[in-house]
Amino acid sequence: MKPIILDVDTGIDDMLAIAYATHSPEVKLIGLTTLFGNVTVEETTRNSLFVLELLGREEIPVYAGAAKPLSRNKDSYARHVHGDDGLGGALQDALPKGQASSLSAAEFMVEQARSMPGQLTIIAVGPMTNLAKAVRLDPDFVRLVGQVVIMGGAVTVPGNVTPHAEANVHSDPEAAELVFGSGLPIKLVGLDVTMKTLLPRTSMQEWRDKGTVMSNFLADATDFYMNAYETFSPGIGGCALHDPLAVGVVVDPTFCRTESMPVKVDTTGKSTIGQTYADRNAYVDGRPNIEVCFEVDADRFLAHFMSRVV
Repeated sequence: MKPIILDVDTGIDDMLAIAYATHSPEVKLIGLTTLFGNVTVEETTRNSLFVLELLGREEIPVYAGAAKPLSRNKDSYARHVHGDDGLGGALQDALPKGQASSLSAAEFMVEQARSMPGQLTIIAVGPMTNLAKAVRLDPDFVRLVGQVVIMGGAVTVPGNVTPHAEANVHSDPEAAELVFGSGLPIKLVGLDVTMKTLLPRTSMQEWRDKGTVMSNFLADATDFYMNAYETFSPGIGGCALHDPLAVGVVVDPTFCRTESMPVKVDTTGKSTIGQTYADRNAYVDGRPNIEVCFEVDADRFLAHFMSRVV
């Protein structure tokens, strides 16, 4: 079992990733770290605690992290995609029983990396601010982490919040640039592959047929997410499994084909802010610094995800 930390901005697809991870025996989820992104950090922390309780996994700790980007303001959230509560309205004012732990997200990441050198995998599916803070907090963090899998970026395809930028990178481009250039062992699971993983709307009936509180909650939240997809991709008939695929490539690395390359982030442009691109002149220690996913066995991944998520 690979020890993993899920760094989340929960979020509907984050919720699906959490459920997928907790039901996958190949990994051991040792903690959730939260930050701003889809909604505020207070809301992502609440949502993470609530989802763990629905899953019957209250023993997994949650650590709250960044409330805003490293050097920018944050004044808008993706409520049109994830709902006012971040979970498509499925929360219905419910509150978790538990609370976040006292350590910050970055402190927890550093603590765990130090306790198991070379073994820890961090799966980051929100902005990279917590990761950037961990890199700044401890100069040894980079060499102690076994692997970092990031759902973010769009190296060869258009973005999803602007024509050039993917949402997680766009939310904190300075953090992304710091993380990409840090020397961390990164696998990038971006829109290049996640937009090929379509969860069809017909899957919702499979979840509802199970008749559990969790399966109905997942279906209610995901219905909202799919309706949002229809507004910007009419006729798509489902939604992409962005964050679950990042978990999937840790559970089974053969889901995606990768290519190593140096990846940079535009932090200065106006229309291109947050763009990720391959810069053949930018290397860390003389070698490509990012393992970028370019192909995905979408059908096999979807079948695997559906067999475990509820």
